[in-house]
Amino acid sequence: MGDLLTVTALSIAVAGLVVGFVVGLTGMGGGALMTPALIFLGVGGGEAATVVTADLTAAAVYKTGGALTHAREGSPNLSLAKWLIVGSVPMAFIGPWIIHRIAAGDEDKLDTLLKEMIGFALLLAAATYALRLYINLRRIRGGAAEADPNPPIRPLLTLLVGAVGGLLVGITSVGSGSVIMVALLMLYPGLSAVRLVGTDLVQAVPLVLSAAVSNILVNHGIDWSITIPLIVGSVPGTIMGSAVAPRVPQSVIRRGIVVVLTMSGVALLDKSGWPPLGKDTTHPVLIAFIGLAMILLVPLVWGLLRRGQGLPMFGAPTVAELEGESPRPHPDEAVAPASDGHGRPSAR
Repeated sequence: MGDLLTVTALSIAVAGLVVGFVVGLTGMGGGALMTPALIFLGVGGGEAATVVTADLTAAAVYKTGGALTHAREGSPNLSLAKWLIVGSVPMAFIGPWIIHRIAAGDEDKLDTLLKEMIGFALLLAAATYALRLYINLRRIRGGAAEADPNPPIRPLLTLLVGAVGGLLVGITSVGSGSVIMVALLMLYPGLSAVRLVGTDLVQAVPLVLSAAVSNILVNHGIDWSITIPLIVGSVPGTIMGSAVAPRVPQSVIRRGIVVVLTMSGVALLDKSGWPPLGKDTTHPVLIAFIGLAMILLVPLVWGLLRRGQGLPMFGAPTVAELEGESPRPHPDEAVAPASDGHGRPSAR
């Protein structure tokens, strides 16, 4: 019990609260944010396997609440979720055993390998968000796909998406809310944003649960001194984020997250001693430079992509509009009374 009343436990709970809030706010996968945060905090000795196990176990708890909410509202496509689950759950269970077999019982090799894979997974998660924006831009320019809440299921491709996503999540805890979501958007463009999120959340619960159980078994247990504070922080954080989501410009936050994911991915590769970066030294200046370059260059690159679609470099459709955010009225418009056409306030 004493392990739960420490400064480290408090820092884990605060990290869980912040990440849970962002997950509830944006719907982005928590593993892409929580796993590197815990590794950089040095919890569990900074061992990636311990952190991944704790993160997956906590995610199985807080994702269940989100999935139940969407299920009650009828937003998920259960037929689509079924095929994703068939592909993802077995691969999520197998993934940890594969990576341990590759490490051949060498704990240092396992830790290095996991950090490298998490680093690459974070870079993939950042890239998939950028890809999602570009797909939405092309859809708007070519005419948005007709809404279809129950599209014909493509079983083999959907199963393959689930399998690849499940393997990625089982090994790194990253991918359930980013990689799988973009793949669904490409396969089923007629699904609305709420249906996509609901479907992804429903399939993510058994996926994350399978990955958590497998990691617990292969790592011979779970560190409750990490997992309990993580759950204590992340559950209320997710609830609060979900509550304020309709009133917050998510597009701005998502763009910030992409920068953070990219910097975290490079930092983990650096920390793991990835050969191109060198094994003996770290490169904080390089990581800071990458973050600054993204802040300055990404808007320019995005503008050039817009020009390639016959649009001005900046302007409508904005990132917020591409993400499906409803426009917020100007404060003066929000309070101005409606007119009856003769200059008098109407009775509405």
